[in-house]
Amino acid sequence: MKVAIASDHGGTNIREEIKQLMDELKIEYIDMGCECGSGSVDYPDYAFPVANMVANGEVDRGILICGTGIGMSISANKVKGIRCALAHDTFSAKATREHNDTNVLAMGERVIGPGLAREIAHIWLTTEFTAGRHAVRIGKIADYEEKHL
Repeated sequence: MKVAIASDHGGTNIREEIKQLMDELKIEYIDMGCECGSGSVDYPDYAFPVANMVANGEVDRGILICGTGIGMSISANKVKGIRCALAHDTFSAKATREHNDTNVLAMGERVIGPGLAREIAHIWLTTEFTAGRHAVRIGKIADYEEKHL
């Protein structure tokens, strides 16, 4: 598995925690930034490149972190083929992979701490899609995208 990861200025600490987790899990990743120091940056500038890498098949999945995760998830979901889920608990992290086959995870550093973020990311990275009836639902989303986007 190969993962693209990025954050805005509000998610740099958790981004570093998740990179360390991926090192421990021996998951290859591309760090897309930000290297923003103490300056403010715009989350779409980081969400769109990661989402496009996933949609184009350059990486298998993406992880995005900002202050709340909301801006990153909204931005990523504008890219055709992306199913980005905002998760701040372990149940949602697991369900979003099993049932929704999400390919991008968003989290908020100002909402959760680094320990929980690592746990969420670990579950999300290691949980497989269960397919079955859920595949039909994912197919309906893909069909809608083809017709309307």
